[in-house]
Amino acid sequence: MTPELGFVHCYEPGSARATLLLLHGTGGNEHSLVELARQMAPAANLLSPRGKVLENGAPRFFRRLAMGVFDQADLMAQAANLARFVQEAAERYGFDAGRVYALGYSNGANMAAALMLLHPEALAGGVLLRPVLPLEPSRPPSLSGKAAFLAAGRRDPWAPVERVEALAGWLERAGAQVELRWQEAGHELHPEELEAAKGWLARRLDV
Repeated sequence: MTPELGFVHCYEPGSARATLLLLHGTGGNEHSLVELARQMAPAANLLSPRGKVLENGAPRFFRRLAMGVFDQADLMAQAANLARFVQEAAERYGFDAGRVYALGYSNGANMAAALMLLHPEALAGGVLLRPVLPLEPSRPPSLSGKAAFLAAGRRDPWAPVERVEALAGWLERAGAQVELRWQEAGHELHPEELEAAKGWLARRLDV
Protein backbone atom coordinates (compact mmCIF):
# COMPACT_ATOMS: atom_id res chain seq x y z
CA MET A 1 0.00 0.00 0.00
CA THR A 2 1.37 3.43 -0.93
CA PRO A 3 1.27 5.89 1.95
CA GLU A 4 -0.88 8.96 1.39
CA LEU A 5 0.26 12.18 3.06
CA GLY A 6 3.36 10.26 4.15
CA PHE A 7 1.59 7.62 6.27
CA VAL A 8 -0.52 4.57 5.56
CA HIS A 9 -3.69 5.56 7.38
CA CYS A 10 -7.45 5.44 7.54
CA TYR A 11 -9.88 8.29 8.09
CA GLU A 12 -13.49 7.98 9.22
CA PRO A 13 -15.57 11.16 9.34
CA GLY A 14 -17.94 11.77 12.21
CA SER A 15 -20.58 14.32 13.10
CA ALA A 16 -18.57 16.13 15.80
CA ARG A 17 -16.12 19.01 15.31
CA ALA A 18 -13.33 17.17 17.09
CA THR A 19 -10.99 14.54 15.64
CA LEU A 20 -9.26 11.70 17.43
CA LEU A 21 -5.72 10.92 16.27
CA LEU A 22 -5.32 7.19 16.93
CA LEU A 23 -1.77 6.09 17.75
CA HIS A 24 -1.35 2.34 18.15
CA GLY A 25 1.14 0.43 20.26
CA THR A 26 4.04 -1.69 19.01
CA GLY A 27 2.83 -4.23 16.48
CA GLY A 28 -0.45 -2.45 15.84
CA ASN A 29 -1.65 -0.75 12.70
CA GLU A 30 -4.10 1.86 11.48
CA HIS A 31 -7.07 -0.37 12.39
CA SER A 32 -6.03 -1.37 15.91
CA LEU A 33 -7.72 1.42 17.89
CA VAL A 34 -10.69 2.20 15.64
CA GLU A 35 -13.21 0.05 17.53
CA LEU A 36 -12.07 1.40 20.90
CA ALA A 37 -12.21 4.96 19.61
CA ARG A 38 -15.75 4.49 18.31
CA GLN A 39 -16.80 3.23 21.74
CA MET A 40 -15.14 6.14 23.51
CA ALA A 41 -16.17 8.93 21.13
CA PRO A 42 -18.94 7.75 18.81
CA ALA A 43 -19.33 11.03 16.90
CA ALA A 44 -15.69 12.09 16.51
CA ASN A 45 -13.74 12.05 13.27
CA LEU A 46 -11.06 9.36 13.40
CA LEU A 47 -7.61 9.75 11.87
CA SER A 48 -5.46 6.66 12.31
CA PRO A 49 -1.92 6.42 10.86
CA ARG A 50 0.34 3.38 10.91
CA GLY A 51 3.75 3.84 12.49
CA LYS A 52 6.54 3.90 9.89
CA VAL A 53 9.32 2.33 11.96
CA LEU A 54 9.60 -1.46 12.00
CA GLU A 55 11.00 -3.41 14.95
CA ASN A 56 11.39 -7.04 13.90
CA GLY A 57 8.52 -6.45 11.50
CA ALA A 58 6.29 -4.75 14.10
CA PRO A 59 5.19 -1.18 13.28
CA ARG A 60 6.12 1.55 15.77
CA PHE A 61 6.09 5.34 15.67
CA PHE A 62 9.79 5.70 16.57
CA ARG A 63 12.84 3.54 17.21
CA ARG A 64 13.99 2.28 20.55
CA LEU A 65 17.50 1.09 21.32
CA ALA A 66 16.48 -1.19 24.21
CA MET A 67 13.55 -1.61 26.59
CA GLY A 68 12.70 1.90 27.72
CA VAL A 69 15.62 3.46 25.81
CA PHE A 70 14.39 5.59 22.93
CA ASP A 71 16.31 6.81 19.88
CA GLN A 72 15.96 10.52 20.58
CA ALA A 73 16.97 11.73 17.12
CA ASP A 74 14.50 9.38 15.45
CA LEU A 75 11.79 10.32 17.92
CA MET A 76 12.19 14.01 17.11
CA ALA A 77 12.21 13.35 13.35
CA GLN A 78 9.16 11.08 13.48
CA ALA A 79 7.25 13.54 15.68
CA ALA A 80 7.89 16.29 13.12
CA ASN A 81 6.66 13.99 10.34
CA LEU A 82 3.51 13.14 12.27
CA ALA A 83 2.75 16.78 13.11
CA ARG A 84 3.03 17.63 9.41
CA PHE A 85 0.77 14.67 8.55
CA VAL A 86 -1.94 15.90 10.93
CA GLN A 87 -1.89 19.37 9.37
CA GLU A 88 -1.99 18.01 5.83
CA ALA A 89 -4.76 15.54 6.74
CA ALA A 90 -6.84 18.41 8.15
CA GLU A 91 -6.54 20.17 4.81
CA ARG A 92 -7.28 16.98 2.84
CA TYR A 93 -10.30 15.84 4.87
CA GLY A 94 -11.59 19.20 6.04
CA PHE A 95 -11.52 18.74 9.80
CA ASP A 96 -10.56 21.42 12.33
CA ALA A 97 -6.80 21.20 12.98
CA GLY A 98 -7.32 23.00 16.28
CA ARG A 99 -9.64 20.31 17.62
CA VAL A 100 -7.44 17.21 17.37
CA TYR A 101 -7.04 14.97 20.43
CA ALA A 102 -4.74 11.97 20.55
CA LEU A 103 -5.84 8.53 21.70
CA GLY A 104 -2.61 6.60 22.10
CA TYR A 105 -1.53 3.36 23.72
CA SER A 106 2.02 2.45 24.80
CA ASN A 107 4.36 3.46 21.95
CA GLY A 108 1.52 5.53 20.51
CA ALA A 109 0.94 7.24 23.87
CA ASN A 110 4.62 8.12 24.00
CA MET A 111 4.40 9.59 20.51
CA ALA A 112 1.37 11.63 21.60
CA ALA A 113 3.41 12.92 24.54
CA ALA A 114 6.24 13.82 22.16
CA LEU A 115 3.81 15.73 19.94
CA MET A 116 2.54 17.74 22.91
CA LEU A 117 6.08 18.54 24.07
CA LEU A 118 7.66 19.24 20.66
CA HIS A 119 4.74 20.30 18.43
CA PRO A 120 2.01 21.59 20.75
CA GLU A 121 0.13 23.11 17.82
CA ALA A 122 -0.65 19.60 16.55
CA LEU A 123 -2.89 18.56 19.45
CA ALA A 124 -5.50 20.09 21.73
CA GLY A 125 -4.73 17.30 24.18
CA GLY A 126 -5.13 13.60 24.45
CA VAL A 127 -5.79 10.34 26.23
CA LEU A 128 -2.44 8.67 26.82
CA LEU A 129 -2.72 5.03 27.87
CA ARG A 130 0.44 3.65 29.54
CA PRO A 131 2.75 6.56 28.62
CA VAL A 132 6.14 7.67 29.91
CA LEU A 133 8.16 10.84 29.42
CA PRO A 134 9.72 10.09 26.02
CA LEU A 135 12.20 12.98 26.01
CA GLU A 136 12.96 16.30 27.67
CA PRO A 137 12.54 19.13 25.16
CA SER A 138 15.24 21.79 24.98
CA ARG A 139 12.59 24.48 25.42
CA PRO A 140 9.45 24.07 27.54
CA PRO A 141 6.37 24.19 25.31
CA SER A 142 3.35 26.39 25.97
CA LEU A 143 0.44 24.05 26.67
CA SER A 144 -1.97 26.57 28.16
CA GLY A 145 -5.54 25.57 27.29
CA LYS A 146 -4.56 21.97 26.50
CA ALA A 147 -5.39 18.88 28.56
CA ALA A 148 -4.17 15.33 28.98
CA PHE A 149 -5.58 12.19 30.59
CA LEU A 150 -2.83 9.77 31.60
CA ALA A 151 -3.75 6.17 32.49
CA ALA A 152 -0.90 4.31 34.17
CA GLY A 153 -0.38 0.96 35.85
CA ARG A 154 1.51 0.82 39.14
CA ARG A 155 3.02 -2.55 38.22
CA ASP A 156 3.81 -1.72 34.59
CA PRO A 157 7.38 -2.80 33.70
CA TRP A 158 7.24 -0.80 30.46
CA ALA A 159 6.13 2.45 32.10
CA PRO A 160 7.84 2.90 35.50
CA VAL A 161 6.07 5.12 38.01
CA GLU A 162 8.83 7.74 38.06
CA ARG A 163 8.78 8.18 34.27
CA VAL A 164 4.99 8.51 34.24
CA GLU A 165 5.15 11.13 36.98
CA ALA A 166 7.94 12.91 35.09
CA LEU A 167 5.66 13.22 32.06
CA ALA A 168 2.78 14.54 34.16
CA GLY A 169 5.15 17.07 35.72
CA TRP A 170 6.44 18.32 32.37
CA LEU A 171 2.92 18.73 30.98
CA GLU A 172 1.68 20.53 34.09
CA ARG A 173 4.65 22.91 34.20
CA ALA A 174 3.99 23.73 30.55
CA GLY A 175 0.44 24.77 31.45
CA ALA A 176 -1.64 21.72 30.52
CA GLN A 177 -4.48 20.43 32.67
CA VAL A 178 -3.41 16.90 33.59
CA GLU A 179 -5.45 14.06 35.06
CA LEU A 180 -3.24 11.15 36.08
CA ARG A 181 -5.16 7.97 36.87
CA TRP A 182 -3.39 5.02 38.46
CA GLN A 183 -4.52 1.41 38.12
CA GLU A 184 -3.27 -1.52 40.19
CA ALA A 185 -2.19 -3.22 36.98
CA GLY A 186 0.63 -3.80 34.52
CA HIS A 187 0.72 -2.76 30.87
CA GLU A 188 -2.72 -4.20 30.12
CA LEU A 189 -5.77 -1.93 30.13
CA HIS A 190 -8.85 -2.34 32.34
CA PRO A 191 -12.50 -1.43 31.67
CA GLU A 192 -12.79 1.04 34.53
CA GLU A 193 -9.90 3.20 33.35
CA LEU A 194 -11.21 3.15 29.78
CA GLU A 195 -14.59 4.27 31.12
CA ALA A 196 -12.87 7.12 32.97
CA ALA A 197 -11.05 8.09 29.77
CA LYS A 198 -14.35 8.03 27.88
CA GLY A 199 -15.86 10.42 30.41
CA TRP A 200 -12.85 12.70 30.14
CA LEU A 201 -13.21 12.81 26.35
CA ALA A 202 -16.93 13.43 26.53
CA ARG A 203 -16.30 16.58 28.56
CA ARG A 204 -14.03 17.91 25.82
CA LEU A 205 -15.41 16.70 22.51
CA ASP A 206 -18.55 17.76 20.69
CA VAL A 207 -20.12 14.35 21.20
